[in-house]
Amino acid sequence: MARIIYVEDDSLIGDIVQKILSDAGHLVGVITHGTLAFDTIAFKKPELVILDRALPGMQGLDILRALRRLPQLYLTPVLMLSATGGDAAVEEAMGAGANDYLVKPFTPEALVDRVDQVLRQNSFRNLN
Repeated sequence: MARIIYVEDDSLIGDIVQKILSDAGHLVGVITHGTLAFDTIAFKKPELVILDRALPGMQGLDILRALRRLPQLYLTPVLMLSATGGDAAVEEAMGAGANDYLVKPFTPEALVDRVDQVLRQNSFRNLN
């Protein structure tokens, strides 16, 4: 079980992702505003952050870049989950420090697999 913060301004998608990941055994909090999300992430220090790109307030990529500048959050894994696809979008997010990128729409299995993969990679990295 991992503590996950999902930042998504669409409440329906937020509820769906929360249900999928909760059913997979994770504890998921959903935040709908970018600026509030950054403050909450900095305070709660989750084991995984899932970010949408387009958010009110602080955008997803801006949150990601800010997390990568903070020593206490630098290694927090981040999965981008966005309707914005394409090589350029993925490269931009990965260049900003994302651990993985999943394009909406997605299957529940793909989401759980990607989350578990990012968490495993982070666990392995922390062992070294």
